[in-house]
Amino acid sequence: MENHSAALLQARHLSFSYPGQVLFSDWSGDIVSGINLVLGGDGRGKTSLLQLLAGDLQAQSGQLQIQGICLHEQPVLYRRQVFWVDPRTDVFDQISVEDYFVSVRGNYPQFDEAMLESAIEGLALTPHLHKNFYMLSTGSKRKVWLAAAFAAGASINLLDDPFAALDKTSIDFIVNTLKQLAQDSSRAWVLAMYVTPQGLPLSGLIELGD
Repeated sequence: MENHSAALLQARHLSFSYPGQVLFSDWSGDIVSGINLVLGGDGRGKTSLLQLLAGDLQAQSGQLQIQGICLHEQPVLYRRQVFWVDPRTDVFDQISVEDYFVSVRGNYPQFDEAMLESAIEGLALTPHLHKNFYMLSTGSKRKVWLAAAFAAGASINLLDDPFAALDKTSIDFIVNTLKQLAQDSSRAWVLAMYVTPQGLPLSGLIELGD
């Protein structure tokens, strides 16, 4: 898994803990272009790390930087470089899938319409476009987040357990799409998972333990 690319995101000396549980203590790591895997067992901090990298959780100490943009100095500009949706969120429940895509389109100037159309077809989302999120299954919601991530054009894309609750056809589409997008040296994909995914070329690995 050698990768000689410069890091797109640099995490330096991060510390973060919940009451009674230290997850990261003086932790440093790099996110490079291509597919980066965050591998770990239950409760090891996979989702928390994605939230920290996204700027959704605030570290007790340390710095995060995306190509010279520091989170603590330019938080709005930093977050514009990141695509992240917590798959458990209910914040979008009262809007339609179509309106959600409109909002993503407005937030990311590199938004790729052709990629969105491809993802809607490949993930069989057409019947759901006019539905509100509260009407969708867990798997369908995840497909919407993934379609948005593929189309957004963000530098850093954070995907929490992206294959959970999905059918084989959808998983195959996601694997093939990630292989294609991983060739773009200006974008990084960070997958938090319990196991190493099959069929994906990894550029980086962060092991959090079992």
